[in-house]
Amino acid sequence: MRISVFILILGSVIAVLGLARCSSRAREVNTILLHPAELRAESPAVYDASFQTTKGVFVVQVTRAWAPHGADRFYNLVREHFYDGASFFRVLPGFVVQFGISPNPRISRAWVNATIPDDPVTKSNLRGYITFATGGPNTRTTQVFINLHDNAALDSQGFSAFGQVVQGMNVVDSLYSGYGEGAPQGNGPDQSMIQRDGNAYLERDFPMLDRIVTARISPAHQ
Repeated sequence: MRISVFILILGSVIAVLGLARCSSRAREVNTILLHPAELRAESPAVYDASFQTTKGVFVVQVTRAWAPHGADRFYNLVREHFYDGASFFRVLPGFVVQFGISPNPRISRAWVNATIPDDPVTKSNLRGYITFATGGPNTRTTQVFINLHDNAALDSQGFSAFGQVVQGMNVVDSLYSGYGEGAPQGNGPDQSMIQRDGNAYLERDFPMLDRIVTARISPAHQ
């Protein structure tokens, strides 16, 4: 009896220590993400990023030579788990799937002005190619989109593709698109509200959205 009680107590202690270690790691990741200027690693020439989503897995292969600034930023974001928990908040069939606003409002605030310089457009926005969203010259931060169609018209607007989906494009095609265009043009999620309230806003008002469970750089390219 005493041995059983001891084992139960020991198990509880181990569980608590395990949770503490997990919490410590979570705090560490959050701390890193609260300081964008510290994330300046140069990416490998080519690397893969695997996205586990609520609909399955897709893999993005990034080629740094296509858009070096974009490739480096994406590498740092994925490596530090920025995209974990982020929702696909703008899914427009025949056009794009957009994501990249943190589920954590504190992190969103830290990155709102963490821009990178533009890259020349060297690859067209073809179906499956991934590109940073932009609000004008030199305004790219964390949001990206995957082209669901050949969107060559975006090339002349400065949207510089930095990689392409090489596995799981069927998963990308299956992401929930029922909410349509975002506010104020449509009835979908308001990006400013996502940045302010994070996933609490999306879970309350747009519960059908798919999201990223984890995004990881391939071990061979870390």
